[in-house]
Amino acid sequence: MQQWDVIVVGAGAAGLFCAIEAAKRGRKTLVLDNGKRIGRKILMSGGGRCNFTNIYASPANYLSQNRHFCKSALSRYTQWDFIALVQQYGIAYHEKTLGQLFCDDSAKDIVEMLQQECDKAGVQIALQQEITAVSYQDGQYQVVTPQLSRQCQSLVIASGGLSLPNLGATAFGYQLAEQFGLKVLPLRAGLVPLTWQPADKAVFEEISGVSLPVTAEANEVLFPEDMLFTHRGLSGPAILQISNYWQPGDALTINLLAGQDLTALLTELQQQHPAQELKTALARVLPKRLVEKLLELKLFQNQPLKALNPKSIERLVDSLQHYIFKPNGTEGYRTAEVTLGGVDTDELSSKTMETKKQPGLYFIGEVVDVTGWLGGYNFQWAWSSGWVAGQYC
Repeated sequence: MQQWDVIVVGAGAAGLFCAIEAAKRGRKTLVLDNGKRIGRKILMSGGGRCNFTNIYASPANYLSQNRHFCKSALSRYTQWDFIALVQQYGIAYHEKTLGQLFCDDSAKDIVEMLQQECDKAGVQIALQQEITAVSYQDGQYQVVTPQLSRQCQSLVIASGGLSLPNLGATAFGYQLAEQFGLKVLPLRAGLVPLTWQPADKAVFEEISGVSLPVTAEANEVLFPEDMLFTHRGLSGPAILQISNYWQPGDALTINLLAGQDLTALLTELQQQHPAQELKTALARVLPKRLVEKLLELKLFQNQPLKALNPKSIERLVDSLQHYIFKPNGTEGYRTAEVTLGGVDTDELSSKTMETKKQPGLYFIGEVVDVTGWLGGYNFQWAWSSGWVAGQYC
């Protein structure tokens, strides 16, 4: 029976960061993971460049049943703290848009930095470990794998959510929480593309690949970013963001004219080119293939601009600013970037991430009911929650 002070389950962003901090405190620390390598989600994130944090990260960018829970961790280990670590390792990075920070070169730089931090602090890592049982007795956790049993005082669960099952995602963390009597809130795919109803699919799948800036709105929340038409439905940053707030059966209101003053344009073109067709004018502000589809759907009638009156322009602008899609559903965990829901934050101390009912048991990262927006916010939650737990476990 191996004896450890701390065992961390999950060699992702939160788990590695927690292990580093625990080991720095002199705790004999082991990380167990079911995969062949550490940081699998880090390596594929941001198109292989890892959107490792966001300079604007704040509690307002997170969804949780308790919106206040994440405040403590995010204020104690901030994006600036992580940026300082990245700079210390000489990793080149850039801001892409909206505060999103990416490696110039490769996500491997972040994983190598974490590996070096683990080595410096003396963290041990055991890969391809399938945990078959966990029990608690006399202040010790026993963690069983087919190879051997290990004991520890502190057990940290950083096993992630259900998103991207091809990267080894499992329900382990949720099942363990329930085993110890903790409440797990309903789970669903987040930051995920939305799929077509059959009627919309028949029309729009032909313009797969077309993208444009929009404002996507659902349940009184809106995001101005790009939207992408795909064979299966709608994607792109605006759609991934709004998917966290969209519920099955809800309509999605899309402003296809985000930032465009179509009324002024049409009024001007009426005077300059009165014989120009409306669809030609619309192609100045919308992708041509989309304009053709909207004409096919009879959203507008193609006519010379001189035939338009202020009322008809107003109606057209309104219909383009409030275009309604009713998604069939989401693409699910296969393509979702995160899992919404998870271990109820009421079960945890926001100061330490330790469970209130079960001494020495901690939950951090995606397995907890804290979900960030797209754009580096979920990594920041991983660093912050991992750092906090690492000070106490």
